[in-house]
Amino acid sequence: MKKELRKATRYDNIGRVESEAICPLPGVLDDISLSGCRMHFPALFTLDMENDYQIKFKISYKSNLIAMDLICHPEWQRANEENGTDLGFSFLRSPDTPELVSFISELSSNVKDDSDISDLLIESPVTLI
Repeated sequence: MKKELRKATRYDNIGRVESEAICPLPGVLDDISLSGCRMHFPALFTLDMENDYQIKFKISYKSNLIAMDLICHPEWQRANEENGTDLGFSFLRSPDTPELVSFISELSSNVKDDSDISDLLIESPVTLI
């Protein structure tokens, strides 16, 4: 889906996801937002799109491990012989929702504006002779 049509900004953040109800192998978090996430698992399977799933997220961010248990509802799935299964989830109200909100607000405060070029400017001291 195009980024312009999304309800919330997605942040590329790699982490580990685990849910025995989805797959016995751990998966990889590809991106995350306040409303949902995208992940992939190294196995081929078909997910029941009617069920809600409790997923454990383990994300390393700024030398900290952020762990959250979130209840997720599947939105789409795509099986690929070479890469496994890609999944998209929306987040439902969960006990760790406040941790998710805090994490996403920290990510959004650390995102740089692409039009901000102040870091590209080189400051050189002026010396008058």
